[in-house]
Amino acid sequence: MINDILAPGLRVVFCGINPGKSSAHTGFHFAHPGNRFWKVIYQAGFTDRLLKPEEEQHLLDTRCGITMLVERPTVQASEVNLHEVRSGGRELVKKIEDYQPAALAILGKQAYEQAFSQRGAKWGKQSITIGVTQVWVLPNPSGLNRATLDKLVEAYRELDEALMVRGL
Repeated sequence: MINDILAPGLRVVFCGINPGKSSAHTGFHFAHPGNRFWKVIYQAGFTDRLLKPEEEQHLLDTRCGITMLVERPTVQASEVNLHEVRSGGRELVKKIEDYQPAALAILGKQAYEQAFSQRGAKWGKQSITIGVTQVWVLPNPSGLNRATLDKLVEAYRELDEALMVRGL
């Protein structure tokens, strides 16, 4: 089982789609060696060093957290069905209402559109909020995503810089 990393007062909560088999096996988020999450958040400025998946609790020291839309592990996120994503979206809203981070970053445009019944989403900050929490859509760092590491870092850095401008 993989647990959320949540606490009050976070700058951002990163929301993955669902755990892969590597994460399910180890019990840590973004554990597959091909997943670029840890490298991306480090290079984008969210952490002061490159964390390993087993060090995920140290994210709280940087006021970052992690959750997921669907708890069921799969080999690929495409194996998750629409009902699971929509149900996960409702649960996610409840979590975010409880914790109220400054930002929620959904990792994947299709995941955001399905979870929140939106169409035509653009990357970056969205027009919707959950209480005081800004909602952002960032590219998924999975190794299956064609985006380059530089493009991922650029997208995540935009969120980090937006939070710094707000004094967070």
